[in-house]
Amino acid sequence: MIGRKYPSEMKTLTDSKTGNKIIKLTGGDSNNYHMYFTENSFNEGRREIIFYSDRDSGKEYQYNLFSMNLDTGEMIQLTDVHSPISHCIKPKEGGRLFYFNDNKVIRLDIPSLEERVIYESSPDFRLTSVSLNKSGTRIGIARNEDIKVIRGANYTGFTEAMYAVKRSIITVTGIDGSNPYDAFTDTHLMGHFQFAPDDDTIGTFCHEGPWNLVQQRIWIIDFMSRTVLPCMRQEADDSIGHEFWTRDGLIFFDNRRAGHDGTITSDKTQVFKAPVDKKQAPYIGFADKSGKVIRTVEMSFYCNHYHANNDNTILVGDDVEDLQLINIANVADAGSARMQRLCFHGTSWYGQSTHCHPTFDWDGRFVLYTSDFGGKHNLYMIDTEQVKW
Repeated sequence: MIGRKYPSEMKTLTDSKTGNKIIKLTGGDSNNYHMYFTENSFNEGRREIIFYSDRDSGKEYQYNLFSMNLDTGEMIQLTDVHSPISHCIKPKEGGRLFYFNDNKVIRLDIPSLEERVIYESSPDFRLTSVSLNKSGTRIGIARNEDIKVIRGANYTGFTEAMYAVKRSIITVTGIDGSNPYDAFTDTHLMGHFQFAPDDDTIGTFCHEGPWNLVQQRIWIIDFMSRTVLPCMRQEADDSIGHEFWTRDGLIFFDNRRAGHDGTITSDKTQVFKAPVDKKQAPYIGFADKSGKVIRTVEMSFYCNHYHANNDNTILVGDDVEDLQLINIANVADAGSARMQRLCFHGTSWYGQSTHCHPTFDWDGRFVLYTSDFGGKHNLYMIDTEQVKW
C-alpha cells in the first residue's frame, strides 16, 4: 500500500456563523487528523501536509501516515503498518519523517519511502513523544515506564497514569540510530518533549496530568549540563499547560488559573470539575530559555489549545464550539486581547483525535484543524486573511 495515490476529496464550505470560506480537505468514510501542534503538519517550503488516516486499513482508528498536495488535493500513502501509529515528526525540509510504532522509532526517507528502525525501547517503557533538533542531526524521545493503566477517550486513565508513573527518561540518538544515550531521568509522567527551534542544546518537556494537580508543568532541559530548570515557576493557583516553542525561540504557555484541569470532554466540561475561582482571569504568556516570563496577556475566556503565527502577534484558539482568532499585537501586559470568531468547528471532543488542535502554516496565514462534526474525523483549512481587524 506504500505509495498508493488517492484522489482529492477537497471541497469549499461557507461557515454558518461568519460566512468565511473553509476548505474541507478530507471526506468520505475514513477518519483523518493532523499531527499535534508541537510538530507542525505543514511542510515548510511546500504546499503539503502530513496527516494520519485510517482510509486504507479497513479498521476504524488504525492509522497510517499520508501526504496531501494542498494545490491538487492528491494524497499519497506513506506507511503500511498493522498496529497503531503515533507521534510523527519531520525536518523542516520535508525530506524525512520520524514516527513510532509499538516501541520502535522509525525513520522514513522521502521520496524513496524507505524505512529504517533507528531506536527500539525496552519493553518496560513506552514512547510518548519525539522531537528533532534544529540541525536535523539528532532526535530526542520521551519514555515513560509502562504501568498498564488503560488510557482512552474523555481522559480515561489520565489521573491514574500521573500517579502511577515513577520513572521517565529522555533518550537522545542520531537520526541514523547512532550513539543513543539517556540524557535525563525523572520521577513523573513525562510528555511533550520538544527541542528548541533555534538551539540544539535546549529542549522542554512537561510533567503530565490534570493541570490543577501538577505542581510544575513546564521544564527546560540543558543537554550540555544535563540539568533542568522550571519554566514559569508555578504557585498554588496556577493551572498551566499546552506549551510550545514559538518560531523565534520563546516558550508559550496557557494559565487558566485555579481549579482548571486542562481537559475538555464530549459533554463540553472538564473531566474532574474541580472548584474554579472565577475571579481569576486566565492568561497566556511567553517565557525565555531561562524560564523567565517576559510577557503575559489576559484573556476574556480561555481556549482549549492555542498556536501562534510567525511573529507572535496573532493566536488561533479553539473554544467549545468555534475557532477564535486572537490579536495580541500592541496589547499591554495588563490589557485584554482582541478576539474574533474565525469559524464554527463543532467537534465532539471525544478523544484526542477529535481535538481541533488549530495550527498555523509556516507563513502564518492558513490554519489547519480537525473536527468530527457530522460523524467522521476530518481535516479543514481556513485562510485567516478573511478576518479584518
